[in-house]
Amino acid sequence: MYRHHLSLIHRRSKNVSSTFIITALKPHPHFSSPSIPSPRNFPHFSSCNGPSEVSSIVSSNKKITGYIRSGDLVSAIRVFESMTVRTTVTWNSILAGISRAPGKLNDAREMFDKIPEPDVVSFNTMLACYLSNGCVAAARSFFDEMPVTDIASWNTMITGFSRNGMMSEAYRLFVAMPVRNEVSWNAMISGYAESGDMELALKIFSKAPEKGPIAKTAIITGHMKRGDIGLAEEMFEEMPEKNLVTWNAVIAGYVENGRAEDGLKLFRKMAKMRIKANPSTLSSVLLGCSNLSAFRFGMQVHQHVCKLPIRFDMTVGTSLVSMYCKCGILEDAWKLFLGMPRKDVVSWNAMISGYAQHGKGEKALRLFGDMRNNGIRPDWISFVGVLSACNHAGLVDLGIHHFAKMQKDYGIKPKPDHITCMVDLLGRAGRLDEAVDLITKNADTKPHPAFFGTLLGACRTHKNVRIAEFAAKRLRDLDPSNAVGYVELANVCAAKNQWDGVSRVRKLMKENQVIKTPGYSWMEFKGGFHEFRSGDRLHADLKAIHAKLNELEMKMKSAGYVPDLESSLHDVGEELKGKMLLWHSEKLAIAFGLLRIAPGIPIRIFKNLRVCRDCHTATKIISAIEGREIIVRDTTRFHHFKDGTCSCNDYW
Repeated sequence: MYRHHLSLIHRRSKNVSSTFIITALKPHPHFSSPSIPSPRNFPHFSSCNGPSEVSSIVSSNKKITGYIRSGDLVSAIRVFESMTVRTTVTWNSILAGISRAPGKLNDAREMFDKIPEPDVVSFNTMLACYLSNGCVAAARSFFDEMPVTDIASWNTMITGFSRNGMMSEAYRLFVAMPVRNEVSWNAMISGYAESGDMELALKIFSKAPEKGPIAKTAIITGHMKRGDIGLAEEMFEEMPEKNLVTWNAVIAGYVENGRAEDGLKLFRKMAKMRIKANPSTLSSVLLGCSNLSAFRFGMQVHQHVCKLPIRFDMTVGTSLVSMYCKCGILEDAWKLFLGMPRKDVVSWNAMISGYAQHGKGEKALRLFGDMRNNGIRPDWISFVGVLSACNHAGLVDLGIHHFAKMQKDYGIKPKPDHITCMVDLLGRAGRLDEAVDLITKNADTKPHPAFFGTLLGACRTHKNVRIAEFAAKRLRDLDPSNAVGYVELANVCAAKNQWDGVSRVRKLMKENQVIKTPGYSWMEFKGGFHEFRSGDRLHADLKAIHAKLNELEMKMKSAGYVPDLESSLHDVGEELKGKMLLWHSEKLAIAFGLLRIAPGIPIRIFKNLRVCRDCHTATKIISAIEGREIIVRDTTRFHHFKDGTCSCNDYW
């Protein structure tokens, strides 16, 4: 025990300057050496009956540590309670195990109070426990009352403040520290970067005596959060040594900034360099696959995961389930979900949301019931999945019931996602006035652009110009640069053949310099991505695609297809409108898929806007005349077209 403390002090003093030694020799209320009990005075060792009992204590301590590392706290406590003689290592090990277990703050404090001779490690463990449980004020009080502290105590407190966004408090403590080490500087840099204050993060970074991988990774993360991808890339490329956290930061940054393809490329590079991925890496990569709908790449990642010990990791399993759901392969997602040895609320949410997105409302709701029966308490995301399920299945009254139940039985206040689901649910059912009331009378929720964008979509379906004008105005007030308010109002006017209204909206867009997001579709093919835009003139196979579309048009018309001219926003002749509809992005993608993808394999298409009525009707007919399954994911849901029908039952 004596040797342990001496080596601890030696290790700390090796990496600090002479200033530290001078400061350490002076008494300081918050910076002192750990108390080192003499071996002959230490009560537990004094009662040992020779070397054999000392050996037994050491063996038991190792068992406790091993059980704690494997997550078996019950067995660790059993060994602890069986020991008649315990050392400080014993007490600190069991305290560390209890303090890391979720929701065990009171148990940890009770154990701490029983320690006969707590040292600085004991105090630091308890301090970290307060912070990990979010009790920042209690942690500060505990820190102020600690009779002995070391640099780890200060760093723990500063890190706790930083992680909770309390950078003013962290900085005050940082300035007051008798001495700082690399951990201290890193905590401040990371805290400022996470809070979005890159000016102060860079200022602290510039003054840091050591600029190691942790500090540089924090700066990279901060740049990515602000969308300064170039600056993040520059620092990443300049780093002579990159640890796994650094690679993860850049991959995650690419995905979060809409550059998932770059994230997947970097993952490939990382794999070639034989850098082993961890659950965090794979979660970002699989999210990138979901965003791109790169299901073939996702399958390769899955095969890679199956060869690794982390294949049983709950986070990785959940990410795989989510990826398969978002790529339209629901059967594989379900098999994976069933095979997961452990599932938390995030895992259940992924599967519930997957069923909801695919229009399988009854299965989603049944799974929600199974989740509760398994003792998993729903969170706010669970109810987003439930309300989406009711929405896509047209279960209006049941959706209203769950929305009320969420608040009454679970105390969950509605978030923008819940309100948006409810507006869509009511709006598509034609209950537009109720949707307006929900938005305007819900005082607890701040108006959000998504509310009014969703309401405008329903107004287009039901050709309600009055509410459309109200929603468009509110949307413009909230976000003047958002094109949705203008475009959807123009859609409603066009559906009513009010072309003067369409012209007025377009003029307003021009005056306000609003740019409409162009519609496009994409698909994965032979390891790459093919993108199609309405009226595309750039694709290499455009001539063959147009020839296929002309062939399809004749076959569709023979099968009874009539172009839905209301889906065209242009005040032009009917023949030209029909041709413009024929060149919508998803139809171009379907033609390409029919030309290039072998028969029997589903054609999977993804688009950035909601599918229009004409494309929906046309795709149903194409699935029948070509004998192909076509899966389309738009911004709201999946559509599975097969044998002339769609999984949405024409309710979308």
